[in-house]
Amino acid sequence: MDSRTPVIVVGGGPAGLAVAVGLALQDVAVTVYEAESRLPRDLRAGSFHPPTLEMLDSIGVDRDFRALGYRVPRWQIRGRREGVIVEWDLSLIADLTPYPFRFHCEQFKLTPLLLKRLEALGGTVRWRHRFLDATQGADGVAARFETPDGIYTVRGSYLVGADGGRSAVRHTMNVAFEGFTWPERFLVVGIDRDLAPAGLTMNAYISDPVDWSAIFKMPHDGPPGLWRVLIPTDAEVPEEEVLNADFIERSLQNFLPWDRPYGIAHKSTYRVHQRVASDFRQGRMLLVGDAAHVNNPLGAFGLNGALHGAFNLVEKLGPVWRGEAPDSLLDRYVRQRRAANVEFVQAQSIRNKQLLEERDPARRAERLDEIRRIAADKTLHKEYLIKSSMIWSVRRAVEVE
Repeated sequence: MDSRTPVIVVGGGPAGLAVAVGLALQDVAVTVYEAESRLPRDLRAGSFHPPTLEMLDSIGVDRDFRALGYRVPRWQIRGRREGVIVEWDLSLIADLTPYPFRFHCEQFKLTPLLLKRLEALGGTVRWRHRFLDATQGADGVAARFETPDGIYTVRGSYLVGADGGRSAVRHTMNVAFEGFTWPERFLVVGIDRDLAPAGLTMNAYISDPVDWSAIFKMPHDGPPGLWRVLIPTDAEVPEEEVLNADFIERSLQNFLPWDRPYGIAHKSTYRVHQRVASDFRQGRMLLVGDAAHVNNPLGAFGLNGALHGAFNLVEKLGPVWRGEAPDSLLDRYVRQRRAANVEFVQAQSIRNKQLLEERDPARRAERLDEIRRIAADKTLHKEYLIKSSMIWSVRRAVEVE
């Protein structure tokens, strides 16, 4: 097979489209295959860290994307009874990034920009193509897809699986997805109440031994935007009960009492996993994004980590495809991104959840006092932000040979 045979990308979400755009910018032939008939409208992710904005800027979509959302220069950790524990000030990292803020915008507003950019570069998305399986040899990959017109085989030089946490590509590679599933079911509700008058920043995490929660303000359909509340619920309670209007109203009134019923713009539930693929590569088949790793949403590391992996892969796969670098360069992608995910994304997202839900009074007080101490010291405050904004994890990945 000709070495310039297109790269096959399975999955048209943010990670898959970012891989395709990045490769197209390097004049790599690439085609995306997506099972859906159009871009999905996923309401989960929507908080972007500084390094991610820098990466999006490098492929020409950041300016248009930033016009659609909110800058969040400060965010809080609160106690349900104590109020504000700390308020983190991202202006302290203004010397390290042109984007010293979190950026809030629904991920389904990013994917159309990536698609538009890909098409402008001559890339293609094949809709309604469900990946079945693939075989590979020394010179390429043959992938089978189910389409409305039947099953057919596509030949490519490499295959990138960006097809989510239930990745069919990962199953084809026979790679284990190591980790665990959290016991709760997460409920996400979009509400019509403005939470700013209650002193909440546009991103806040509320600690409580029983009723912890997280909030994010999103642009939604335009001013005044929409506040999202994330609430853990007992997985033993049937989903239809969790999504019942009375259950949601009780949960929201418990979160923040109000003298009238909450208006609900949207509601959804999902289970949360902490898992990392045992390997991100098998020959000419590679994993990226949720196909390679998933984590809880506390800290907003999931989508950001997926995009960081996509850009890391692109910078290595491009030279390999053009014959300018050895195939072994792809193993560095695996080492770098797996280390960044295991050492930071998994570890920190687990610690974030443990901080919010700690039940032991003495340990909870100790942990809250520790973050107060960090926030009160300017040097420690900045070091914390370097990690929580994912600048550290990107730097750490580059250090891995």
